Amino acid sequence: MTKRNRRAHSPAFKAMVALVALKGDKTLAELAQQFEIHPNQGIEWRK
Repeated sequence: MTKRNRRAHSPAFKAMVALVALKGDKTLAELAQQFEIHPNQGIEWRK
């Protein structure tokens, strides 16, 4: 079995995702799929 490494997102990437989430044009599920993150991660970054 192969070990998966955790991805480290830059503060700029987190801020970009949070700003897009705050706009409200797309649901968090759509954003998560677009940016390849877990939906809960997007919620935390938005906070």
